[in-house]
Amino acid sequence: MKKVLKVVLIVILAVVVLAAGYLAYVLIDFHRIPDKTALNVEANAAGGAARVDTPYELVSWNVGFGAYESDYGFFMDGGTESRAWSRERLEKNMERICRVLQEQDADFYLIQEVDLNSTRSYHMDQVSVVRAALPDRPNVWAQNYDSPFLMYPPTRPFGKAVSGIMTFTPGLRITEAIRRQLPIETGFTKFLDLDRCYSVCRVNVEGADGKELVLYNMHLSAYTSDGTIADEQLRLLIEDMKAEYARGNYVVCGGDFNKDVLGDSSVYFGKSDVEYTWAQPLPDGIFDGTGLRLVAPVDEDDPVPSCRNADGPYHEGQYVLTIDGFIVSNNVKVENAAVEDLQFACSDHNPVEMTFTLLP
Repeated sequence: MKKVLKVVLIVILAVVVLAAGYLAYVLIDFHRIPDKTALNVEANAAGGAARVDTPYELVSWNVGFGAYESDYGFFMDGGTESRAWSRERLEKNMERICRVLQEQDADFYLIQEVDLNSTRSYHMDQVSVVRAALPDRPNVWAQNYDSPFLMYPPTRPFGKAVSGIMTFTPGLRITEAIRRQLPIETGFTKFLDLDRCYSVCRVNVEGADGKELVLYNMHLSAYTSDGTIADEQLRLLIEDMKAEYARGNYVVCGGDFNKDVLGDSSVYFGKSDVEYTWAQPLPDGIFDGTGLRLVAPVDEDDPVPSCRNADGPYHEGQYVLTIDGFIVSNNVKVENAAVEDLQFACSDHNPVEMTFTLLP
């Protein structure tokens, strides 16, 4: 009996030591990238400036690290999966994503959730995959987060995630690119929501007295204990853009707000079979006096949602809404903005697109 008790105590002690060691590793490994970090520009053009009175098409798309096929449900959204179904299915889905990007033939691309070296995406270098699909375009990848190895769920751990956002121009030279740090929660939730950022890329504007087109790409927080952090992130972003517009620059922003940019998407898409509260509307009056405005991609006659809640396979009555959209300054004319209806075949997000013109 004493021997059995001794073995049990040793096992318990070993488990405690391992748990303490893992907790120490997570706490020590967690870090944030410094604010205003310069970003490397790949395939940058020798010259080339944006033009006024010229329509440009911009596409923004959260590609969900290539895992979110229409039958996929993520564990943090109420589903069961913590990784892509398999390496083979991931590769095929990334091929589909790249084909869609090529078929869109846009001028500018803002792409979110592109993994570089993550357990959840079998350590595929998705940055290189997307670059190969859109060759010879100046582009920037900004690391959104680099998480420690998360041992949850126990049967198939989420692991380590290195993921970011990519910006592409149509052969226009990016004169500067930086990563801006966003505020995140300070409690335990920070290990789930990870680091957050937005990227800023500058392009000269032809014949505009040194004015610039300033492109913002962002992916705001989703897994917060309340909505205040996401609001803080949005306010910081807006203050930055407001300052650029005050200098006379053209501001164009796109990405995943993780907020209901339609205010109440159920008006357009009906109530879901399950109620969720994670996507709140934007705060009232947040653009007042800024010289900026929200551009929500919606066709009033035929509305298409930009996102589904990935609590399981895509199905009738699932929670759908629009959380992807754009912000532009008042010197930018928007011709149209819409959601491309892919039926969530490649990602839990549909691409959103906007045609804009820089005013003289």
